[in-house]
Amino acid sequence: MSPLVYFVRHGETGWNAERRLQGQADTDMTERGRAQADRNGRRLAELIERPADFDFIASPMRRTRETMERIRAAMGLEPKAYSTDARLVEVHFGDWQGYTLAELEARQMGSTAARSRDKWAFVPPGAAGESYQMLLERVRPWFETLERPTVCVTHGGVIRTVFRLVDDMPPREAAALEIWQNRVLRLEGGKLTWL
Repeated sequence: MSPLVYFVRHGETGWNAERRLQGQADTDMTERGRAQADRNGRRLAELIERPADFDFIASPMRRTRETMERIRAAMGLEPKAYSTDARLVEVHFGDWQGYTLAELEARQMGSTAARSRDKWAFVPPGAAGESYQMLLERVRPWFETLERPTVCVTHGGVIRTVFRLVDDMPPREAAALEIWQNRVLRLEGGKLTWL
């Protein structure tokens, strides 16, 4: 059984607001995203009595690092005193990064149909493209090494894999989940709860 973990998705970015496939493009947060990060930091300050008992880890991307630093500042902690792990970066959308699904369809009618049929296993075109299943295999070794209470700031795709790893949620359901940017996901006693 894993220790207590609080997962936080990075705050909203401009590409999130435009519904662009962001993946591993290193985009910045909007003011709304910064406010979401601050709010999540205040919530974690209420939930965590002894932050020194927790590891703090983030994806190394700009939006996740800024979210973590804002969270730690809101908790009254040194903003930059956390670690990063490259296994926590978002799924790579290959040649599709930066486009909306509507733009992809406008360029080539029917190009997104395979993704609609099986979003979990679909690999976007391009050498770097990953499916959510490939992402899960990247995240699993990190997840299995969790030993201490942890605050983890990461991405929507990574949080989808957590639902598969913890709840054995069916792939279609995990792929369709709403992954909140203004809430904290708690893993405790083998159960995931949005706070």
